[in-house]
Amino acid sequence: MSTHQWPTIALPAANIYIVGLGPSGMTDISLAGWQALQQATHVMLRTERHTSVAELRTYMECISFDHLYEAHDEFADVYAEIATQVVAQAEAVAEGKDVSGSVAYVVPGHPWIGEMTTLLVKEKAAAAGLSVSVLGSMSFIEPSFAAVGVDAMDGSQIVDGMLLAQQHHPQIEPALPLLIAQVYAGWLASDIKLALLNVYLPEHEVTVIHAAGSADERTESVFLHQLDHGDDFDHLTSLYVPPVEAYGSFSALQEIVSHLRSPKGCPWDQEQTLQSLRYDLLSECAEVLEAIDMEADGQDNTDHIVEELGDLLLTPAMMIQIAAEEGRFQLADVTRGIVQKLIRRHPHVFADTSVSGVDEVYANWDEIKAQERAEKGKAPRGPLDGIPAALPALEKARSLQSKAAKANLLDRSQVAESITERMTNFREAASEESLGALLWSMVALAKQADLNAEDALRAYTVHFRHKHTA
Repeated sequence: MSTHQWPTIALPAANIYIVGLGPSGMTDISLAGWQALQQATHVMLRTERHTSVAELRTYMECISFDHLYEAHDEFADVYAEIATQVVAQAEAVAEGKDVSGSVAYVVPGHPWIGEMTTLLVKEKAAAAGLSVSVLGSMSFIEPSFAAVGVDAMDGSQIVDGMLLAQQHHPQIEPALPLLIAQVYAGWLASDIKLALLNVYLPEHEVTVIHAAGSADERTESVFLHQLDHGDDFDHLTSLYVPPVEAYGSFSALQEIVSHLRSPKGCPWDQEQTLQSLRYDLLSECAEVLEAIDMEADGQDNTDHIVEELGDLLLTPAMMIQIAAEEGRFQLADVTRGIVQKLIRRHPHVFADTSVSGVDEVYANWDEIKAQERAEKGKAPRGPLDGIPAALPALEKARSLQSKAAKANLLDRSQVAESITERMTNFREAASEESLGALLWSMVALAKQADLNAEDALRAYTVHFRHKHTA
């Protein structure tokens, strides 16, 4: 029986080799990585917290940077210091101040997966005129998806737990499998749970993965709302979140709309234009409002509201698809525009502006809007401009009164007090003008009571119809 000897690999010349250890034991290290470790004169570990380190030390001397985690409060400072020391050691070798050779900087998993120091070392090395070669091994991703029986090529997404925990609404695609890495503490799991609950139901079943790819690998399934009930979290803990039920994302809606508009789609959908859909948009908005108003009688109308919001969402999806086909704009342009506007118009949330209350928020908005118009080269708006022509009459009156009051062109309290006089005028001469004046006063009276006349009348009509059809 012949013995087999592994070939010697011609590694690319480099001052620094960044070597990945893989997810578990020594057998996960790539052949190129192992050869770089053997020929390196300095082996520097980001951390000793890896199952292969004890065995690795039997083959070579290593130093670790674990002590830096105690010396700094922020991970960013730890990683910056590690990169500085790795490059400094490589410079000493290159300048002949130390024995000739190379530096192997060793990290868990794959150096390009969840490893911030890789980029930092490369940047600092480039600035110092040193070369770097990254030698990868298997990451935690492959064994994690294997642990839950999912082929990542069927569609998947991966995110760092710390990034997700900072979001109020997770920026993920709920129709795809989600792997959340480095869920290393209970408090972090709690923050992740709160973010995920904005997309997934509390009873959505998730899988906690411990030590993926190692001999100690195990999984446990829990409901999302139970995620932070345990305390078994460490640096090898990940979370798998399966996709929502079919068609549970906006991209699924956009795909259906695109299909309907395609040559294999529906003739009616194919004929629609931005112009033809204008009144559908208004109609669907009205349907949503009516569904909400039906709850004024104390009935739970959730299913109806969900249905009507879906109908409403369809129209913008169709409009965006039409515009994309025409090469005018896409969904990303629409969302980017409104996100940037929200950030710009809320400096008291996203910048250092301070406000004392809602009135000051309104004042800031007016200033910001005026600045936006000036930057676009548009003429300043008049005090009564900017009211959509298609608004219902009562809502249009409310908006006009609000703008007029801000510009000191109207005292709504006086308008409301004139309601009796205008009621008399209407009785004496029932005309369109006298009725309009009376309704104008009613809108002002509603505002005094902190009510919206349009909402009130719409809610009452729903109540009346419900009362006489129940």
